[in-house]
Order: sequence, then structure tokens, then C-alpha cells
Amino acid sequence: MSRRVMGCGLGVVLAIIMVISLVGWALSFLDISSPTRQLQPVPDNVPPAGAAEVPLIDVHAPGRTADKLTFWAEPLAEETGIPAAAVRAYGNAELIARDAWPTCNLRWNTLAGIGWVESRHGTYSGEYFNRSRINEEGFAEPKIIGIPLDGSPGFAAIPDTDGGLLDGDTEWDRAVGPMQFIPESWKRYGRDANGDGVADPHQIDDAALGAAHLLCVNGGDLATPEGWTRAIYSYNRSQEYLIDVRDAAGSYALNQPAR
Repeated sequence: MSRRVMGCGLGVVLAIIMVISLVGWALSFLDISSPTRQLQPVPDNVPPAGAAEVPLIDVHAPGRTADKLTFWAEPLAEETGIPAAAVRAYGNAELIARDAWPTCNLRWNTLAGIGWVESRHGTYSGEYFNRSRINEEGFAEPKIIGIPLDGSPGFAAIPDTDGGLLDGDTEWDRAVGPMQFIPESWKRYGRDANGDGVADPHQIDDAALGAAHLLCVNGGDLATPEGWTRAIYSYNRSQEYLIDVRDAAGSYALNQPAR
């Protein structure tokens, strides 16, 4: 009898530990800021204010130029909660865009706003027990692949355009990577930013530059309300999406996490 009681007690303790662990795991997805930090109100400006200036580097140098921004990105990552690899990628993309499309006036925190909404900067895969992360080479692991765009309620019907090369689906297209490009859009806007000669939407540097390309081509001058709005709508024509990106970008301009 005593053995049975001890076994029941142990089972209760283990159950409590399991509940506490599950609650802690669930809270990790809520991006709750430190309770000791008072976040500033985020203005509703369009376009949002620019965040910390990106130091000039040679974006035409061989190799992964984003790595040259490590010294700049690390303290920003600490303050904003954005993975340092993603901060480097967004800053690198801003500098390349400034060189390639000088009238675009894209700021890195707009890219960060999109990255936050699309995939929490390459960390949300949709699999609760297999959350993604950006590895040392800048690739999201595991790959971030959206649901099939098969015309289900609320979703477009986009038959496969890449033979499953990017999304593993030979019937329907799916959004892929940290910036959630559909394969057809990646064909038009994808760019190589990490110097390996391949434009890969699963690699954060490439994905950020592809997003910059899309925004600049479709938005025009993102320093104007009209241009910024047009650019964000070219990514996702939703008022709610625009507000979410604006608020995240505005929060990063204040050097604090998005909410």
C-alpha cells in the first residue's frame, strides 16, 4: 500500500512539473517583454521613423557582407529582441538597396517589421515542438514553409510554379523562408546577398534583400506615406498587415521589442 501511495504521489509531482514546463514553453511564444522594462508608446506615423543608422560597409566585397555589421547588430539585437543574424541581414539589405535603388529610401526597420509579422524573424515554423532558428550560415532550421495555397477559405489558389523546388510541394505553391516568399514572387525578386551565388529564400540575407527588391520596385519612394503604403500593400494587401508592420517597425525605431 505504501508503495502504491508513493507511486501516486510521484505521478502527481511529475504531472505538476509537466504542466509548469508546458506553461513556460507556451509563454515563450508570446514574446512577452521583461516586466521591468517600460516600453514606449509607438507612434502611428506612416512611414514609421527610421531606426538606428546602418554603418557604411562595402556591400560589393566578396563573401557574406552582412557579417561586417556584427559589431552594430549585436547591441541592437539585445535591445529589440531580433536575432542578431536577422538584424545584420536587414541592415545589409538597406545598404544594398541604397546602392541599387537610390530613390527608394528603404530603412532596415521596415524590413524588420515584415520579418516580425511573417516569421518572427525566422523563428516561427508553425511546429510548436520544433521551433525554427537561424543557423550560423543564415538559414532557417527547420525550413519555414507555409500552408498550401490551394484556394481554401481566405487563401488564394496558386498551382505549383517551381516543381516543388523551394517548398517541397509539386501540386500547390507555399510561402517559404523567413520573409515568406511564394516561389513565383521569388523568381522575380530573389537576390543573392550572402555571396554564395545562389538566391535562396530560406537564407536570411537573401530573403531580406529579396524583400527590399520587392518593396523598392513596387513602392517607389518609401520616405513618403504613399510610397511606403504602396510598398507594404505590394507585399500583402491588407490594412491589418500594414498596421502590424508599421507598429513593429515603429517599435524598432524606438530601440525596443515589437509587441
